[in-house]
Amino acid sequence: MSLIGTLIWWLFGGLVEAIGWFILGIAWSITIIGIPVGLQCFKIGALTLMPFNATVVSTGGAGSFLLNIVWFFLGGLVMWASHVFWGLLLSITIIGIPFGRQHFKLAALSLSPFGKQIN
Repeated sequence: MSLIGTLIWWLFGGLVEAIGWFILGIAWSITIIGIPVGLQCFKIGALTLMPFNATVVSTGGAGSFLLNIVWFFLGGLVMWASHVFWGLLLSITIIGIPFGRQHFKLAALSLSPFGKQIN
């Protein structure tokens, strides 16, 4: 059942969003300064491929706060809007509600991904 759920997730926006995260990670990794941001994008991209049964733990820190402020304006809003779009679209039907909820969780993570550990 897990395999079927994952395949349905990929069809309902999970694969598109993961590709978006990976492209964003590559773009950020082009510069040396952006490599930490790119690595976090790759982690969230991997989480987007398999979001069920994953936990995100907040670790905090002053550096993560500053990175989250920069991220909010230089990528966070776009990824947030994309996840919210998919979440609203999928929540129209009863079958899509669990997938929409995952997109809303990822939308919250996409606004402030730094200072978070994905388990």
